[in-house]
Amino acid sequence: MHVRELPWIDPATAMPALAHRSHLTFLDSATRDEALGRYSYLTCDPFGTYMVVDGGASWNGEALEGNPWEALRGLLARYPQEHRPDLPTFQGGAAGFFAYDLNRTLERLPRPAAPGQHLPESIVHFYDVVIGFDHLHDRCWIVSTGWPEGDPARRIERARRRADEFAALLANQKSPSNNSTAIAGTWHSSFGRGGYIAAVQRVIDLILAGEIFQANIAQRFSARLSTSFDPFAFYCRLRSMNPAPFGALLRYGKLTIASSSPERFLKLEGRQVETRPIKGTIARSIDLGEDQSRAKILLISEKDRAENTMIVDLLRNDLSRVCTPDSVEVPALCNLESYASVHHLVSIVRGQLSGDHDAVSLLRACFPGGSITGAPKVRSMQIIANIEGIAREVYCGAIGFIGFSGYMDSNIAIRTVTLDDSQAVFHAGSGITAMSDPEAEYDETLAKAQRIFDAFRA
Repeated sequence: MHVRELPWIDPATAMPALAHRSHLTFLDSATRDEALGRYSYLTCDPFGTYMVVDGGASWNGEALEGNPWEALRGLLARYPQEHRPDLPTFQGGAAGFFAYDLNRTLERLPRPAAPGQHLPESIVHFYDVVIGFDHLHDRCWIVSTGWPEGDPARRIERARRRADEFAALLANQKSPSNNSTAIAGTWHSSFGRGGYIAAVQRVIDLILAGEIFQANIAQRFSARLSTSFDPFAFYCRLRSMNPAPFGALLRYGKLTIASSSPERFLKLEGRQVETRPIKGTIARSIDLGEDQSRAKILLISEKDRAENTMIVDLLRNDLSRVCTPDSVEVPALCNLESYASVHHLVSIVRGQLSGDHDAVSLLRACFPGGSITGAPKVRSMQIIANIEGIAREVYCGAIGFIGFSGYMDSNIAIRTVTLDDSQAVFHAGSGITAMSDPEAEYDETLAKAQRIFDAFRA
Protein backbone atom coordinates (compact mmCIF):
# COMPACT_ATOMS: atom_id res chain seq x y z
CA MET A 1 0.00 0.00 0.00
CA HIS A 2 1.22 3.48 -0.89
CA VAL A 3 -0.07 6.38 1.24
CA ARG A 4 0.40 10.05 0.43
CA GLU A 5 -0.88 12.88 2.62
CA LEU A 6 -2.10 15.99 0.80
CA PRO A 7 -2.76 19.57 1.90
CA TRP A 8 -6.31 19.76 3.25
CA ILE A 9 -9.08 20.23 0.75
CA ASP A 10 -12.80 19.93 1.43
CA PRO A 11 -14.14 16.81 -0.33
CA ALA A 12 -17.00 18.74 -1.96
CA THR A 13 -14.38 21.00 -3.52
CA ALA A 14 -12.27 18.02 -4.60
CA MET A 15 -15.20 16.12 -6.12
CA PRO A 16 -15.50 18.16 -9.38
CA ALA A 17 -11.87 17.34 -10.21
CA LEU A 18 -12.88 13.68 -10.56
CA ALA A 19 -16.35 14.29 -12.00
CA HIS A 20 -15.33 13.44 -15.57
CA ARG A 21 -13.74 10.11 -14.62
CA SER A 22 -15.54 6.76 -14.74
CA HIS A 23 -17.77 5.47 -11.95
CA LEU A 24 -17.30 8.31 -9.48
CA THR A 25 -18.09 7.39 -5.87
CA PHE A 26 -18.38 10.08 -3.19
CA LEU A 27 -19.24 8.79 0.30
CA ASP A 28 -20.03 12.09 1.95
CA SER A 29 -20.30 12.98 5.63
CA ALA A 30 -21.81 16.40 5.03
CA THR A 31 -22.83 16.61 8.71
CA ARG A 32 -19.67 17.12 10.73
CA ASP A 33 -19.75 14.88 13.78
CA GLU A 34 -16.85 13.08 15.50
CA ALA A 35 -18.78 9.85 15.88
CA LEU A 36 -20.94 9.81 12.72
CA GLY A 37 -19.53 12.31 10.26
CA ARG A 38 -15.78 12.21 10.73
CA TYR A 39 -14.73 10.68 7.39
CA SER A 40 -15.59 11.18 3.73
CA TYR A 41 -14.24 9.25 0.73
CA LEU A 42 -13.79 10.04 -2.93
CA THR A 43 -12.76 7.64 -5.67
CA CYS A 44 -13.19 6.71 -9.35
CA ASP A 45 -11.78 4.50 -12.14
CA PRO A 46 -12.38 1.05 -10.59
CA PHE A 47 -10.53 -2.03 -11.82
CA GLY A 48 -13.54 -4.32 -11.51
CA THR A 49 -17.33 -4.33 -11.27
CA TYR A 50 -19.54 -6.79 -9.40
CA MET A 51 -23.18 -6.68 -10.47
CA VAL A 52 -26.35 -8.60 -9.62
CA VAL A 53 -29.15 -8.75 -12.20
CA ASP A 54 -32.23 -10.96 -11.68
CA GLY A 55 -30.45 -12.74 -8.81
CA GLY A 56 -27.36 -13.65 -10.84
CA ALA A 57 -23.94 -12.15 -10.13
CA SER A 58 -21.27 -11.13 -12.64
CA TRP A 59 -17.69 -9.82 -12.50
CA ASN A 60 -16.61 -7.46 -15.25
CA GLY A 61 -19.48 -8.75 -17.38
CA GLU A 62 -18.70 -12.46 -16.90
CA ALA A 63 -21.30 -14.56 -15.06
CA LEU A 64 -20.32 -15.95 -11.65
CA GLU A 65 -21.45 -19.30 -10.34
CA GLY A 66 -23.64 -19.78 -7.30
CA ASN A 67 -25.07 -17.50 -4.67
CA PRO A 68 -24.37 -13.78 -5.30
CA TRP A 69 -23.36 -13.19 -1.67
CA GLU A 70 -20.77 -15.97 -1.77
CA ALA A 71 -19.58 -14.66 -5.12
CA LEU A 72 -18.94 -11.24 -3.56
CA ARG A 73 -17.07 -12.83 -0.66
CA GLY A 74 -14.88 -14.74 -3.12
CA LEU A 75 -14.01 -11.60 -5.06
CA LEU A 76 -13.04 -9.68 -1.93
CA ALA A 77 -10.82 -12.57 -0.82
CA ARG A 78 -8.67 -12.10 -3.93
CA TYR A 79 -7.34 -8.78 -2.62
CA PRO A 80 -6.25 -9.18 1.03
CA GLN A 81 -4.97 -6.10 2.80
CA GLU A 82 -3.91 -5.14 6.31
CA HIS A 83 -5.81 -2.30 7.96
CA ARG A 84 -4.01 0.85 9.04
CA PRO A 85 -5.75 2.37 12.10
CA ASP A 86 -4.07 5.77 11.59
CA LEU A 87 -5.98 6.39 8.35
CA PRO A 88 -9.66 6.87 7.45
CA THR A 89 -11.41 3.51 7.50
CA PHE A 90 -11.97 2.91 3.77
CA GLN A 91 -8.50 2.12 2.40
CA GLY A 92 -9.43 0.54 -0.93
CA GLY A 93 -12.09 -2.04 -1.64
CA ALA A 94 -15.64 -2.43 -2.92
CA ALA A 95 -18.13 0.43 -2.92
CA GLY A 96 -21.57 0.90 -4.43
CA PHE A 97 -25.19 0.00 -3.75
CA PHE A 98 -27.20 -3.03 -2.71
CA ALA A 99 -30.78 -2.41 -3.83
CA TYR A 100 -33.72 -3.30 -1.61
CA ASP A 101 -34.82 -5.84 -4.25
CA LEU A 102 -31.77 -7.95 -3.45
CA ASN A 103 -34.03 -9.29 -0.69
CA ARG A 104 -35.34 -11.86 -3.17
CA THR A 105 -31.93 -13.57 -3.10
CA LEU A 106 -32.54 -14.20 0.61
CA GLU A 107 -36.27 -14.95 0.91
CA ARG A 108 -39.14 -16.17 -1.26
CA LEU A 109 -40.91 -12.89 -1.94
CA PRO A 110 -43.37 -11.71 -4.59
CA ARG A 111 -42.18 -9.36 -7.29
CA PRO A 112 -43.87 -5.96 -7.27
CA ALA A 113 -46.26 -5.50 -10.19
CA ALA A 114 -44.11 -2.74 -11.79
CA PRO A 115 -40.31 -2.87 -12.22
CA GLY A 116 -39.42 0.76 -11.54
CA GLN A 117 -36.37 2.02 -13.48
CA HIS A 118 -35.09 -1.47 -14.40
CA LEU A 119 -31.95 -1.08 -12.28
CA PRO A 120 -29.67 -3.98 -11.27
CA GLU A 121 -30.09 -5.34 -7.75
CA SER A 122 -26.51 -4.35 -7.03
CA ILE A 123 -23.62 -2.47 -8.59
CA VAL A 124 -20.38 -2.58 -6.59
CA HIS A 125 -17.10 -1.31 -8.01
CA PHE A 126 -13.67 -2.41 -6.80
CA TYR A 127 -11.39 0.59 -6.24
CA ASP A 128 -7.62 0.37 -5.85
CA VAL A 129 -7.28 4.06 -4.92
CA VAL A 130 -9.32 6.05 -2.38
CA ILE A 131 -8.96 9.64 -1.19
CA GLY A 132 -9.86 9.71 2.51
CA PHE A 133 -10.83 12.90 4.36
CA ASP A 134 -10.69 13.35 8.14
CA HIS A 135 -12.99 16.24 9.03
CA LEU A 136 -12.01 16.18 12.70
CA HIS A 137 -8.38 17.08 12.00
CA ASP A 138 -8.72 18.58 8.48
CA ARG A 139 -6.37 16.05 6.92
CA CYS A 140 -6.62 14.00 3.73
CA TRP A 141 -4.68 11.17 2.10
CA ILE A 142 -4.44 9.25 -1.15
CA VAL A 143 -4.41 5.54 -0.31
CA SER A 144 -3.29 3.39 -3.25
CA THR A 145 -3.32 -0.39 -2.89
CA GLY A 146 -1.72 -1.49 -6.16
CA TRP A 147 -4.42 -4.10 -6.78
CA PRO A 148 -5.26 -5.97 -8.96
CA GLU A 149 -1.56 -6.42 -9.76
CA GLY A 150 -0.51 -9.80 -8.33
CA ASP A 151 3.29 -9.50 -8.38
CA PRO A 152 4.41 -7.68 -5.18
CA ALA A 153 7.06 -5.52 -6.87
CA ARG A 154 4.77 -4.52 -9.71
CA ARG A 155 1.97 -3.88 -7.22
CA ILE A 156 4.15 -1.34 -5.40
CA GLU A 157 4.98 0.30 -8.72
CA ARG A 158 1.31 0.43 -9.70
CA ALA A 159 0.32 1.87 -6.31
CA ARG A 160 2.74 4.77 -6.70
CA ARG A 161 1.80 5.42 -10.30
CA ARG A 162 -1.92 5.46 -9.48
CA ALA A 163 -1.33 7.80 -6.54
CA ASP A 164 0.46 10.15 -8.94
CA GLU A 165 -2.55 10.05 -11.28
CA PHE A 166 -4.98 11.01 -8.51
CA ALA A 167 -2.69 13.74 -7.19
CA ALA A 168 -2.57 15.23 -10.69
CA LEU A 169 -6.36 15.15 -10.92
CA LEU A 170 -6.73 16.99 -7.61
CA ALA A 171 -4.16 19.58 -8.69
CA ASN A 172 -6.58 20.61 -11.46
CA GLN A 173 -9.51 21.48 -9.23
CA LYS A 174 -12.64 22.97 -10.68
CA SER A 175 -15.34 24.93 -8.92
CA PRO A 176 -18.60 23.03 -8.35
CA SER A 177 -21.16 23.69 -11.08
CA ASN A 178 -23.83 26.29 -10.43
CA ASN A 179 -25.96 25.42 -13.44
CA SER A 180 -29.68 25.56 -12.89
CA THR A 181 -31.58 22.39 -12.10
CA ALA A 182 -34.90 22.37 -13.95
CA ILE A 183 -37.78 19.93 -13.84
CA ALA A 184 -39.53 19.58 -17.20
CA GLY A 185 -42.71 18.18 -15.67
CA THR A 186 -44.55 17.98 -12.38
CA TRP A 187 -44.01 15.46 -9.59
CA HIS A 188 -46.20 12.37 -9.65
CA SER A 189 -46.86 10.11 -6.65
CA SER A 190 -47.43 6.38 -6.86
CA PHE A 191 -50.31 6.83 -4.39
CA GLY A 192 -51.49 10.40 -3.96
CA ARG A 193 -52.95 11.48 -0.63
CA GLY A 194 -56.08 9.34 -0.74
CA GLY A 195 -54.24 6.28 -2.03
CA TYR A 196 -51.54 6.50 0.62
CA ILE A 197 -54.06 6.95 3.44
CA ALA A 198 -55.94 3.88 2.18
CA ALA A 199 -52.67 1.90 2.04
CA VAL A 200 -51.89 2.83 5.64
CA GLN A 201 -55.35 1.70 6.71
CA ARG A 202 -54.79 -1.65 4.96
CA VAL A 203 -51.61 -2.14 6.99
CA ILE A 204 -53.41 -1.20 10.22
CA ASP A 205 -56.09 -3.77 9.43
CA LEU A 206 -53.42 -6.43 8.87
CA ILE A 207 -51.82 -5.52 12.20
CA LEU A 208 -55.14 -5.78 14.02
CA ALA A 209 -55.69 -9.15 12.32
CA GLY A 210 -52.45 -10.39 13.87
CA GLU A 211 -50.39 -10.74 10.65
CA ILE A 212 -47.63 -8.26 11.57
CA PHE A 213 -46.70 -5.72 14.22
CA GLN A 214 -45.37 -3.01 11.92
CA ALA A 215 -44.59 -2.25 8.27
CA ASN A 216 -42.96 0.62 6.43
CA ILE A 217 -44.99 1.91 3.47
CA ALA A 218 -43.52 4.40 1.01
CA GLN A 219 -44.85 6.53 -1.80
CA ARG A 220 -42.74 6.96 -4.92
CA PHE A 221 -42.28 10.39 -6.50
CA SER A 222 -41.15 10.79 -10.10
CA ALA A 223 -40.68 13.68 -12.52
CA ARG A 224 -39.25 14.24 -15.97
CA LEU A 225 -35.93 16.09 -16.19
CA SER A 226 -35.03 18.83 -18.63
CA THR A 227 -32.01 18.47 -20.89
CA SER A 228 -30.21 21.17 -18.85
CA PHE A 229 -30.33 19.16 -15.63
CA ASP A 230 -26.94 18.91 -13.90
CA PRO A 231 -26.75 16.03 -11.37
CA PHE A 232 -23.57 17.37 -9.76
CA ALA A 233 -25.11 20.79 -9.15
CA PHE A 234 -28.22 19.10 -7.80
CA TYR A 235 -26.22 17.03 -5.33
CA CYS A 236 -24.28 20.09 -4.12
CA ARG A 237 -27.58 21.81 -3.37
CA LEU A 238 -29.05 18.72 -1.72
CA ARG A 239 -26.10 18.29 0.65
CA SER A 240 -26.24 22.02 1.45
CA MET A 241 -29.97 22.01 2.18
CA ASN A 242 -30.13 18.62 3.85
CA PRO A 243 -26.68 17.77 5.24
CA ALA A 244 -26.46 14.20 6.50
CA PRO A 245 -23.76 11.99 8.01
CA PHE A 246 -24.23 9.16 5.48
CA GLY A 247 -24.65 10.97 2.19
CA ALA A 248 -23.44 9.64 -1.14
CA LEU A 249 -23.09 10.53 -4.79
CA LEU A 250 -22.65 7.63 -7.21
CA ARG A 251 -22.18 8.57 -10.86
CA TYR A 252 -22.31 5.54 -13.19
CA GLY A 253 -22.60 6.85 -16.74
CA LYS A 254 -26.20 7.95 -17.30
CA LEU A 255 -27.23 6.71 -13.83
CA THR A 256 -26.70 8.97 -10.82
CA ILE A 257 -27.64 8.14 -7.23
CA ALA A 258 -27.75 11.08 -4.83
CA SER A 259 -28.32 10.28 -1.15
CA SER A 260 -28.59 12.45 1.95
CA SER A 261 -29.29 9.62 4.37
CA PRO A 262 -29.22 10.24 8.13
CA GLU A 263 -29.25 6.51 8.97
CA ARG A 264 -26.36 4.11 9.38
CA PHE A 265 -27.22 0.56 8.39
CA LEU A 266 -24.16 -1.48 9.35
CA LYS A 267 -20.67 -0.57 10.47
CA LEU A 268 -17.93 -3.15 11.04
CA GLU A 269 -14.58 -2.13 12.55
CA GLY A 270 -12.43 -5.13 13.35
CA ARG A 271 -15.02 -7.39 14.97
CA GLN A 272 -17.20 -4.58 16.42
CA VAL A 273 -20.63 -4.21 14.77
CA GLU A 274 -22.94 -1.20 15.02
CA THR A 275 -26.34 -0.37 13.55
CA ARG A 276 -28.37 2.79 14.24
CA PRO A 277 -32.07 2.31 13.40
CA ILE A 278 -34.26 5.39 12.97
CA LYS A 279 -37.90 5.03 13.91
CA GLY A 280 -40.02 7.98 14.98
CA THR A 281 -40.15 11.27 13.06
CA ILE A 282 -41.69 14.70 13.46
CA ALA A 283 -41.38 17.74 11.20
CA ARG A 284 -39.30 20.66 12.48
CA SER A 285 -40.52 24.25 12.84
CA ILE A 286 -38.73 27.48 12.02
CA ASP A 287 -40.02 28.86 15.32
CA LEU A 288 -37.50 27.85 18.03
CA GLY A 289 -40.07 27.40 20.78
CA GLU A 290 -42.37 25.35 18.56
CA ASP A 291 -39.42 23.29 17.33
CA GLN A 292 -38.38 22.43 20.88
CA SER A 293 -41.97 21.55 21.72
CA ARG A 294 -42.17 19.18 18.77
CA ALA A 295 -38.95 17.48 19.83
CA LYS A 296 -40.39 16.87 23.29
CA ILE A 297 -43.61 15.50 21.78
CA LEU A 298 -41.58 12.99 19.78
CA LEU A 299 -39.51 11.94 22.78
CA ILE A 300 -42.61 11.03 24.83
CA SER A 301 -44.69 9.64 21.94
CA GLU A 302 -45.90 6.18 22.91
CA LYS A 303 -46.48 5.25 19.29
CA ASP A 304 -43.03 6.33 18.07
CA ARG A 305 -41.16 4.75 20.98
CA ALA A 306 -43.02 1.47 20.46
CA GLU A 307 -42.19 1.62 16.74
CA ASN A 308 -38.50 2.13 17.48
CA THR A 309 -38.33 -0.55 20.19
CA MET A 310 -39.90 -3.19 17.92
CA ILE A 311 -37.23 -2.58 15.28
CA VAL A 312 -34.47 -2.64 17.89
CA ASP A 313 -35.67 -6.11 18.92
CA LEU A 314 -35.68 -7.21 15.26
CA LEU A 315 -32.12 -5.97 14.75
CA ARG A 316 -30.93 -7.62 17.95
CA ASN A 317 -32.21 -10.89 16.51
CA ASP A 318 -30.56 -10.25 13.14
CA LEU A 319 -27.20 -9.42 14.72
CA SER A 320 -27.41 -12.46 17.00
CA ARG A 321 -27.22 -14.68 13.91
CA VAL A 322 -23.60 -13.61 13.30
CA CYS A 323 -22.44 -12.17 16.65
CA THR A 324 -21.08 -13.92 19.72
CA PRO A 325 -23.67 -14.95 22.34
CA ASP A 326 -24.56 -12.22 24.83
CA SER A 327 -22.47 -9.59 22.99
CA VAL A 328 -25.48 -7.84 21.42
CA GLU A 329 -26.42 -4.77 23.44
CA VAL A 330 -28.43 -1.55 23.13
CA PRO A 331 -26.33 1.33 24.52
CA ALA A 332 -28.85 3.95 23.37
CA LEU A 333 -32.63 3.61 22.99
CA CYS A 334 -34.83 6.27 21.38
CA ASN A 335 -32.36 9.13 21.50
CA LEU A 336 -33.30 12.39 19.77
CA GLU A 337 -31.36 13.43 16.64
CA SER A 338 -32.25 16.58 14.72
CA TYR A 339 -31.75 17.21 11.00
CA ALA A 340 -32.62 20.01 8.60
CA SER A 341 -36.34 19.31 8.30
CA VAL A 342 -37.16 16.60 10.86
CA HIS A 343 -36.42 15.27 14.34
CA HIS A 344 -35.81 11.51 14.61
CA LEU A 345 -35.68 8.90 17.36
CA VAL A 346 -32.49 6.88 16.93
CA SER A 347 -31.26 3.80 18.77
CA ILE A 348 -27.87 2.07 18.73
CA VAL A 349 -27.40 -1.70 18.65
CA ARG A 350 -23.92 -3.23 18.91
CA GLY A 351 -22.33 -6.66 18.95
CA GLN A 352 -19.12 -8.63 18.37
CA LEU A 353 -18.85 -10.62 15.15
CA SER A 354 -18.31 -14.31 15.86
CA GLY A 355 -16.24 -17.12 14.37
CA ASP A 356 -15.58 -17.00 10.64
CA HIS A 357 -18.26 -14.41 9.95
CA ASP A 358 -17.21 -11.34 7.98
CA ALA A 359 -18.67 -8.17 6.46
CA VAL A 360 -20.60 -10.11 3.81
CA SER A 361 -22.03 -12.46 6.47
CA LEU A 362 -23.16 -9.46 8.47
CA LEU A 363 -24.74 -7.70 5.50
CA ARG A 364 -26.51 -10.86 4.42
CA ALA A 365 -27.85 -11.59 7.92
CA CYS A 366 -29.39 -8.14 8.32
CA PHE A 367 -30.41 -7.19 4.78
CA PRO A 368 -32.57 -5.25 4.17
CA GLY A 369 -32.65 -3.11 7.29
CA GLY A 370 -35.47 -3.73 9.74
CA SER A 371 -36.24 -0.04 10.14
CA ILE A 372 -37.52 0.15 6.57
CA THR A 373 -39.27 -3.21 6.38
CA GLY A 374 -41.14 -4.02 9.58
CA ALA A 375 -41.74 -6.86 11.99
CA PRO A 376 -41.83 -9.76 11.37
CA LYS A 377 -39.50 -8.88 8.51
CA VAL A 378 -40.42 -11.47 5.87
CA ARG A 379 -44.18 -11.01 6.16
CA SER A 380 -43.72 -7.24 6.17
CA MET A 381 -41.72 -7.42 2.93
CA GLN A 382 -44.46 -9.51 1.32
CA ILE A 383 -47.03 -6.90 2.31
CA ILE A 384 -44.81 -4.04 1.10
CA ALA A 385 -44.46 -5.65 -2.35
CA ASN A 386 -48.21 -6.13 -2.66
CA ILE A 387 -49.30 -2.72 -1.38
CA GLU A 388 -46.62 -0.50 -2.95
CA GLY A 389 -46.86 -2.34 -6.26
CA ILE A 390 -43.60 -0.98 -7.71
CA ALA A 391 -39.99 -2.00 -7.13
CA ARG A 392 -38.15 0.07 -4.53
CA GLU A 393 -34.80 -0.56 -6.23
CA VAL A 394 -32.08 1.51 -4.50
CA TYR A 395 -34.50 3.02 -1.96
CA CYS A 396 -34.23 1.26 1.42
CA GLY A 397 -31.30 -0.80 0.23
CA ALA A 398 -27.80 0.21 1.29
CA ILE A 399 -24.97 2.38 -0.05
CA GLY A 400 -21.45 2.08 1.31
CA PHE A 401 -18.15 0.23 1.21
CA ILE A 402 -16.58 -3.08 2.16
CA GLY A 403 -12.83 -2.57 2.42
CA PHE A 404 -10.20 -5.07 1.33
CA SER A 405 -9.22 -5.12 5.03
CA GLY A 406 -12.71 -6.34 5.99
CA TYR A 407 -13.98 -3.07 7.47
CA MET A 408 -17.42 -1.87 6.33
CA ASP A 409 -19.76 1.09 6.67
CA SER A 410 -23.12 1.60 4.96
CA ASN A 411 -26.25 3.65 5.07
CA ILE A 412 -29.93 2.89 4.73
CA ALA A 413 -30.69 4.45 1.33
CA ILE A 414 -33.43 6.83 2.42
CA ARG A 415 -33.64 10.49 1.27
CA THR A 416 -32.13 9.05 -1.90
CA VAL A 417 -32.78 10.10 -5.50
CA THR A 418 -32.03 8.03 -8.62
CA LEU A 419 -31.49 10.05 -11.78
CA ASP A 420 -31.14 8.89 -15.36
CA ASP A 421 -30.93 11.06 -18.46
CA SER A 422 -34.64 11.85 -18.40
CA GLN A 423 -36.22 11.08 -15.02
CA ALA A 424 -35.82 11.66 -11.27
CA VAL A 425 -37.24 9.16 -8.78
CA PHE A 426 -37.27 9.06 -5.00
CA HIS A 427 -39.40 7.59 -2.21
CA ALA A 428 -40.57 8.68 1.22
CA GLY A 429 -42.08 6.28 3.71
CA SER A 430 -43.43 5.92 7.20
CA GLY A 431 -43.55 3.14 9.75
CA ILE A 432 -47.11 1.96 10.39
CA THR A 433 -48.27 0.50 13.71
CA ALA A 434 -51.68 -0.17 15.24
CA MET A 435 -51.55 3.33 16.75
CA SER A 436 -50.92 5.09 13.44
CA ASP A 437 -53.11 7.95 12.20
CA PRO A 438 -53.22 7.51 8.39
CA GLU A 439 -53.35 11.24 7.65
CA ALA A 440 -50.44 11.93 10.04
CA GLU A 441 -48.40 9.20 8.38
CA TYR A 442 -49.01 10.79 4.98
CA ASP A 443 -47.88 14.16 6.32
CA GLU A 444 -44.74 12.51 7.73
CA THR A 445 -43.74 11.28 4.27
CA LEU A 446 -44.04 14.83 2.93
CA ALA A 447 -41.91 16.19 5.79
CA LYS A 448 -39.19 13.68 4.89
CA ALA A 449 -39.43 14.56 1.19
CA GLN A 450 -39.50 18.34 1.61
CA ARG A 451 -35.77 19.09 1.39
CA ILE A 452 -35.45 16.96 -1.75
CA PHE A 453 -38.28 18.91 -3.39
CA ASP A 454 -36.54 22.12 -2.27
CA ALA A 455 -33.21 21.05 -3.79
CA PHE A 456 -34.88 20.54 -7.17
CA ARG A 457 -36.57 23.93 -6.97
CA ALA A 458 -33.45 25.84 -5.94
